[in-house]
Amino acid sequence: MSAICDGRVVVVTGAGRGLGRAHALAFAAQGARVVVNDLGVTLDGTPHTPGPTGTRHTPGSTGTPGVLRSDGPAAAVVAEIRAAGGEAIAHGGDIATPEGAASLVTTALEAYGRLDTLVNNAGFLRDRMLVNLDEDDWDAVLRVHLKGHFLPLKHAAAHWRAEHKAGRTPHARIVNTSSGAGLLGSVGQGNYSAAKAGIVALTLVAAAELARYGVQVNAIAPAARTRMTQRAFAETMAAPATGFDAMAPENVSPLVVWLGSAASEGVTGRVFETEGGRITVMEGWRPGPALDKGARWDPAELGEAVQELLALAPPPGAVYGT
Repeated sequence: MSAICDGRVVVVTGAGRGLGRAHALAFAAQGARVVVNDLGVTLDGTPHTPGPTGTRHTPGSTGTPGVLRSDGPAAAVVAEIRAAGGEAIAHGGDIATPEGAASLVTTALEAYGRLDTLVNNAGFLRDRMLVNLDEDDWDAVLRVHLKGHFLPLKHAAAHWRAEHKAGRTPHARIVNTSSGAGLLGSVGQGNYSAAKAGIVALTLVAAAELARYGVQVNAIAPAARTRMTQRAFAETMAAPATGFDAMAPENVSPLVVWLGSAASEGVTGRVFETEGGRITVMEGWRPGPALDKGARWDPAELGEAVQELLALAPPPGAVYGT
């Protein structure tokens, strides 16, 4: 029996550790050739080797797209894939820059002659309560998560549109990475929650716009043990001594691989929550109870009307951390 991704070329961003690494290995195990992207930065996005002043700076902002540490996490994942008999190449560009995102697509095309699937996964955290959240930390997290999804998506989509116009309509796939924080909110993670909510909206727009070119776009909201979640939810994410490890990142990858394969034909514009062995189709904002006066409301009468509507509506989900 052939593997589900035989012949496909897959790009995974942030693939040096955690979920990205698990996805890259799983795609390779299913026959894909994988471009493994990772900058090899710390948990908050700063380089492992500080600059001469020791101050924080945005990864890749002064570097060269494609520069890669030979001993970095991307190279290590490539070595794992090759040791298992698969094909992979490392990419060290900053995907939140136009040059880095463009070189990501170029790397796939030059190495393997095609691009079939993009998995947007790269990200880091800079958690603060809102009153203590610096503008730089807001910008950095929005940049890596939201801009770091938009730019690779844009450049991959441009390639697939060109293929479609040339009469080679692809069976292309994009899998974006949102979070429960983006769907419900998370205390102390206003920047991260906003970015992940934006990724959901971006997914819906991209699915609608790119369908004509043969591109399907979906998002996942995973719960798994990574560098980010181990710090924020240490007790919940701890591996059990025995039995099924529900928080292992490898549990998320089967859904990502399936969504990234040609077998997922017809599935687009969806958000899936995945944790352990459970997969849930998430339902977004839909019209609920409504009152129509047929004329302009007076502010004084709205209290009773709104309370009536809220009594008919289900309560919102709890924000993480409350």
